[in-house]
Amino acid sequence: MRIEKLDSQMAVPERRRKRVAAYVRVSTEKEMALNSLENQAEIYTAQIKANPEWAFSGIYEDRGISGTKEMRPAFQQLLTDCREGKIDLILTKSFTRFARNTVVLLSTLRELKSLGVDVYFEKDNIHSLSETGEFLITLLAAYAQAESYSASENVKWRIRKAFEEGKLTGGRRIGYRMENGSLIIVPEEAEIVRLIYDSYLSGMSEIAIARKLSRMGMTPICGQKIWSRSTIHDILRNEKYAGNLLLQKTYVENYISKKQKKNRGERTQYLVENSHEAIIPKEMFETVQEEIKKRAEANRHEHPQQNTKKYPFSGMIKCGQCGRYYRRRYLHPRSAKKKAVWVCRTFDAYGKEFCHSQQIPEDILTAETIKVLGSDDLETAVPDMLSVIYVPEVNHLVYVFRDGSEQDVFWEHRSRKESWTEEMRQKARELALERNRIRREGNNNA
Repeated sequence: MRIEKLDSQMAVPERRRKRVAAYVRVSTEKEMALNSLENQAEIYTAQIKANPEWAFSGIYEDRGISGTKEMRPAFQQLLTDCREGKIDLILTKSFTRFARNTVVLLSTLRELKSLGVDVYFEKDNIHSLSETGEFLITLLAAYAQAESYSASENVKWRIRKAFEEGKLTGGRRIGYRMENGSLIIVPEEAEIVRLIYDSYLSGMSEIAIARKLSRMGMTPICGQKIWSRSTIHDILRNEKYAGNLLLQKTYVENYISKKQKKNRGERTQYLVENSHEAIIPKEMFETVQEEIKKRAEANRHEHPQQNTKKYPFSGMIKCGQCGRYYRRRYLHPRSAKKKAVWVCRTFDAYGKEFCHSQQIPEDILTAETIKVLGSDDLETAVPDMLSVIYVPEVNHLVYVFRDGSEQDVFWEHRSRKESWTEEMRQKARELALERNRIRREGNNNA
């Protein structure tokens, strides 16, 4: 029997290459650290591309962000890509680069394990999917978290010791510079402080003083382009300008969040009187404090039930012109045309001279946001899904999601014709008829 061999028409499937990415992070923006970050990125890129069994899936970089913080943009994007099945293996220098918080590290590794994603910690020579991987990582991560806690406690001890000795630990404030641990007056800045106090006692409000200084072209040292009401507010209440020091006004909540909290009695405060040369006489400072109390009391009587409701978009919409956040206000609040809009705080307080942004009607903002998020429960969806709504230009919104992704939206104002009700049109007709009647009577009398 003759057997004829035929070539198979079926192609043998090529073995899929492992998709490999790398995660790198530094917790400071110092030049040396950033150079190290770039070097790591270059080395990992070359290493991945040199392996014929690997497919390069990107380098994820977080700059100037602590490993104790879970919300790292590149880290979150890396996890999102893993969930979408884009990555098989993650390379990173060590478990401390991945996360110093044991809870974050282990929950992340367990999620990645369920997705079939391996993490290789180069310095520790550990694969997370190996049999001993999770046990060893648990021990090492616990040690790293304890080390982070110890370092935090050492820093707090040094700061607390300085406070007990009546020493200032740092910080920049207008009117003074720090020199050998002492506050030294900066003459030109001290004049601005005196002007602020004089203006307040002359009857000007905090926002009026901020406008005045901004229009005078005086630049605040706080990094802002213009003076804000909050800056004036803080200067008028700061005891340093009267020659005293109140230490530990704030404290760090814990070594993981590193969040600064206002000290409302949780920590001991230390008052050092006559610690440095005053810019404002003590009598004047006390007079200002009394005036502040008097105005606050008068404001409480005038507005006994102020609306303090927090809206879904509060602290969420950021101006692309000046960098400040939008606030909610009403147009024509006492008329039938009353309408809620969101407007940049700079534009609202200072006008187009300082910011050329545009107000956003709340009904349009709400409608566009519902479309983007796919939910009409904005009180829950906005804070849960978005990190910011950026306004780069007129009629343009950029929704930035918590995973780092973005979505552009362009909108248009409804035309005046569409926005007018029949009642508004009738009122306009009546006003026009009245104006014509008055004009005719004037012509007849002439």
